[in-house]
Amino acid sequence: MSSEPRQGRRSPLPRPEQPRRSSDGSRRASEGSRRGADAPRRIAVTSPRTAAARRPRYPATREIDEQTTLGEVYMHSLLRTQFRLALFVCTVLACVVGGLPLLFLLIPELREVHLLGVPLPWAVLAGLIYPAFVIGAWLYVRQAERNERHFAELVERR
Repeated sequence: MSSEPRQGRRSPLPRPEQPRRSSDGSRRASEGSRRGADAPRRIAVTSPRTAAARRPRYPATREIDEQTTLGEVYMHSLLRTQFRLALFVCTVLACVVGGLPLLFLLIPELREVHLLGVPLPWAVLAGLIYPAFVIGAWLYVRQAERNERHFAELVERR
């Protein structure tokens, strides 16, 4: 493709003036050049330490295996997260198990309801609470595994 605009169409931007070539082949700036005679030349500055040795990077699993301070921080964060999850599940469990008898005590009409010939408090506390425990345990394991996956991703990213 040519750098010249097509005939019949005008370029919207003016073309910059090209430097002229002298007879010896070197380029010289034309009189109408953008750079003035007093403008400083641009110089590329590079770091003198481009080939400096880099600090070796240790994987975080090595930090954990060697029980360094950083490894302890990683493990402490995982343990804190898992402990927080366990504390939450135990709190919910205590509220449900402790709250049901309290609910039946405060609302005496619920004590008179029968479910399949069994009083509702007995049916709930002796039978229906166990499926709730199983579901809670399943959710706990699922969340604990998710925490461990996030931890493993964090360790592998480092």
